Amino acid sequence: MRALGQRPWALPIMTVLALGEKTSTRLNKRHRTIVQWAEFMIDKVRRWQPEREITLVGDGSYAAIALVQRCQRLKKPVKLVSRLRLDARLFDFPAPQPRHKRGPKPKKGARQVQLAQRLEDPETDWKTLKVIFYGKEHSIEFITGISLWHTPGQNPVAIRWVLARCPDDSFEPAAFFCSDTHISAKQLIVCFALRWNIEVSFEELRAFLGFETQRQWSDRAIERSTPCLFGIFSLVTIMARTLYPTELPVRQTSWYIKEEATFSDALAAVRKHLWSRLNYERSPHNPDLFLIPQAALFSLMDSACYSS
Repeated sequence: MRALGQRPWALPIMTVLALGEKTSTRLNKRHRTIVQWAEFMIDKVRRWQPEREITLVGDGSYAAIALVQRCQRLKKPVKLVSRLRLDARLFDFPAPQPRHKRGPKPKKGARQVQLAQRLEDPETDWKTLKVIFYGKEHSIEFITGISLWHTPGQNPVAIRWVLARCPDDSFEPAAFFCSDTHISAKQLIVCFALRWNIEVSFEELRAFLGFETQRQWSDRAIERSTPCLFGIFSLVTIMARTLYPTELPVRQTSWYIKEEATFSDALAAVRKHLWSRLNYERSPHNPDLFLIPQAALFSLMDSACYSS
């Protein structure tokens, strides 16, 4: 959501409790892997939003052919963007089978050179691109292609892949893929870079709402409070946008310049609105009734609004 600054905000809309295999066995519950939970969640979101364009971005844990197949089979496909292993098995598309040849049609063509080998090959024809990656602009080199991704025991799937490296070594060479082969290399890289905003949301949940702290060490606390904390994060952000639709007040500090609003500013804006005198006033407005100076009261309220 682009509401409170130039950076898109990642707002939680649904959570699931993913149990480990041993825990599922101990509780006599059906075990689902992370990929299977992702399939379950994307099916639900697609039913809620049957016409909206949806892009699913995940780390390497979601780089699974089964998930690619699920996203491509939907009535309105979902774009899956994730990391790709440098030793992934990539193949050419199969050549047309001659009419006189009997038997099953081949599912894939010749195997391609591994991405790790392309990375070391001095003959690789790299292209340059400038992108915003993890909050900073980087000049990167990349190559891209459309291939069939295959692992033994599964049908191959068509993907767009990108192999990227940074000349100044600011990040490790990495490969990414998308289940939509029509996406451009730049769009793919930008989509994956947006995943950084999910990490920001998790960090702000920990810092300001008590996510993954000592209060959440019990099983019941995890089951009950975690979904509520995710919901509060989204609710506070939406309320702040409603209160300040154009520009959210940003609190500056003496040790660095904050270029745009963060969740602490959104939380403070909502607190100020909810704690204002208009919401709690019980007697006529009269400055003489204040037991402390008004300036001191506002200063204390400001400190309380920004407390974590």
